[in-house]
Amino acid sequence: MNRCDRRDLGLLLLRLGTGGVLAAHGAQKLFGWFGGGGIEGTGQAMESMGYAPGRASAMAAGLAEAGGGALLALGLATPAAGAAAAGAMAGAAAVHAPNGFFAQAGGYEYAVSLGLTAAGLAVTGPGRLSLDHALGHAVNRGWMVPAAFAAVAAGTAVVIGTRNRRLRRAAEGRQEPLFEE
Repeated sequence: MNRCDRRDLGLLLLRLGTGGVLAAHGAQKLFGWFGGGGIEGTGQAMESMGYAPGRASAMAAGLAEAGGGALLALGLATPAAGAAAAGAMAGAAAVHAPNGFFAQAGGYEYAVSLGLTAAGLAVTGPGRLSLDHALGHAVNRGWMVPAAFAAVAAGTAVVIGTRNRRLRRAAEGRQEPLFEE
């Protein structure tokens, strides 16, 4: 009953792949690794995307991606890790949404794929090949899944809503006149 099966191996592969990609994206934001902008460059980019203050937004996104990704890969605190990563990807999807769905046109396809995979891992759990399992699921209890998603959803809704209002106000200020004089 305690041995690993195909499901555990599949969950390990999903966790390692998704967690590794998310951790690398977060490292770009936090440290400038892998051709990223670091906190300063990412902060400026976040500001231009409507996430203000930019530096704090870069830090939050970087920590959610790098921390959530690393924890997912390890299978530790899986509900919180998956929810944090999914929240960060919701913020990324909001930026790409005007470009449509497909990533080749700059759309939100990739962010949604990463976010849904992270969310699915949070709900499903890490499997037996994980630190959560080795530690007796001390930070992977059933009640933690809805709690983590509720907290992240509330925070993400506030952040994206504030960004959308900021962008709408900016667009209203730049609106073309209806009639030429």
